[in-house]
Amino acid sequence: MNIKQYLDSTYLKTPAQAGISEAENTIIVKKFIQEAIDENFKLIMIRPDMVSIASTMIIDANSPVQIGTVIDFPEGKAGLEAKLAEATQAIADGADDLDFVCNYEAFKQGNVDLVKEEILLCTQLGLANNKVVKWIIEVAALTDKQIIQLSALIKNIVITNFKEENFASVFVKSSTGFYKTENNLPNGATVPTIIMMLENASPLPVKAAGGVRTYEEAVEMIGLGVKRIGTSGAKAIANGEKTEGGY
Repeated sequence: MNIKQYLDSTYLKTPAQAGISEAENTIIVKKFIQEAIDENFKLIMIRPDMVSIASTMIIDANSPVQIGTVIDFPEGKAGLEAKLAEATQAIADGADDLDFVCNYEAFKQGNVDLVKEEILLCTQLGLANNKVVKWIIEVAALTDKQIIQLSALIKNIVITNFKEENFASVFVKSSTGFYKTENNLPNGATVPTIIMMLENASPLPVKAAGGVRTYEEAVEMIGLGVKRIGTSGAKAIANGEKTEGGY
């Protein structure tokens, strides 16, 4: 197994979140992009404003590394028009994967029609442009029942509205890695939540994001059936070392 081809190497901090200047943050992003090229990871996952930089570096290196970005990150409540506009720009800038944050708060409040519409139209946009679409459901903000329901909802919209050949290009993804939990509870992928997602999202693939910090944990997730793993410590995981912290 080539574990590097499961890893979405991820850096999503803003300069403010990292406590550094914009120029310093851009240097870090470029280091992550170069590392992804050097290590031949599946994908580099960065903020939308960094996609064009990644595209230039990857093209110049003649590298197969793909570019992913996050849409309506990290809260997912900006609305459909904002999601579509941000995704359209990311596509123009060279993104291969679009990781949309589902409006999970609207879902929790019972506004299922709003959630259905954004899943349908944003997925439609991505697939029409031959992109991979991932829906972040933010498992730490949901009950087990809601994780099951939202995973199934995304699955049902995709299998009802798109061809079977597209199913492998629409993921259900666990977490942003930025959700603030109480009492230091996990804010990302755990084995129980991933199992729930796999059971209820199938035949759609699942991405485990946040909380996978060792090679052994990554192998365990892959053994469960996960097709992608999002991590800010991709090189450490690939080398059998432990990585600390979130994105």
